[in-house]
Amino acid sequence: MDKRKGTGITIFILCIAAFFVYAYLLMLSEWSPIVLQLSILMITGGILGVIAWIGYVMATTKPSSATISSDD
Repeated sequence: MDKRKGTGITIFILCIAAFFVYAYLLMLSEWSPIVLQLSILMITGGILGVIAWIGYVMATTKPSSATISSDD
């Protein structure tokens, strides 16, 4: 088995295991409220981070010469 295939199988197995650990923590443990709060916080931070990155790129990218100008 080559290294790339081994890495892919490892990532696949770790993701499935992480899902079961997350499901256990969310459904069956006393840590459920904290796990839920941290999940929402990470999702919100990720979405807002992507939106902030898009805004940063829009603000710092110089317009190309192919852009059509509306100077009527």
